[in-house]
Amino acid sequence: MIRAGTSREEGNGATVVTGRRRARVTDERIHREVAQAIVEHRLPPGTALPEDQLAGVFGVSRTVVRKALLRLAHEKLVELRPNRGAAVARPSVDEARQLFEARRLLEPVLLRAAATRIAPRTLARLRANLVEEQQAWRRGDRRAVIRLSGEFHRLLAASADNPVLLEFLAELVARTSLVIALYQPLGTTPCSMEEHARLVEALEAGDTDRACALMEAHLHHCEEQLDLSERGRPIDLRSIFGESGASVP
Repeated sequence: MIRAGTSREEGNGATVVTGRRRARVTDERIHREVAQAIVEHRLPPGTALPEDQLAGVFGVSRTVVRKALLRLAHEKLVELRPNRGAAVARPSVDEARQLFEARRLLEPVLLRAAATRIAPRTLARLRANLVEEQQAWRRGDRRAVIRLSGEFHRLLAASADNPVLLEFLAELVARTSLVIALYQPLGTTPCSMEEHARLVEALEAGDTDRACALMEAHLHHCEEQLDLSERGRPIDLRSIFGESGASVP
């Protein structure tokens, strides 16, 4: 007999019982929840992810947690460090540029395919997403803005009806969220809502060439918003602290 609020190991996960409801905790669920926390920046780059702590949080064995972390590492969202355990990945400047280059190659292709079959209900969902994104920005909910921006791009790509390319894009969008967390200056928006709106308008008008050009320009603009130019350069401490430091006779 299992009492409410307890858990029991079952196969690849655990059965958590609360009242009359049972929710099976699997490595799939752990993967999904950790990935979402990374995308929303609730887990910043470099955050340690100890197996024992995650096992305690989710009420499963470390084996189940390890399986989820291995998948996240395969997706480049997590780094598995020898003798130090797992941590949220910290993309380099070069990786940041390569991710946006990959997206500029892939997303116009998906968009061109999507434009030939996009349904009115998908356009309505994109419009609803734009409204939610605007509301999140106005209330200062940066996590929601980042999540909704990613959803916008995935919604567009899903209309292309190419699951293989969609899977590639989903990984690129998730990894881009880490880049934004590291290199996006405070006070700027990671993805222009006005540019999203113009993309939808081009699709509604049936202007595929314009939509693809707008997508490429949009991704260039997203990359330009990042502070990548000064990363990796040596820091001159005297130029930073010279005026406030002690004077030398």
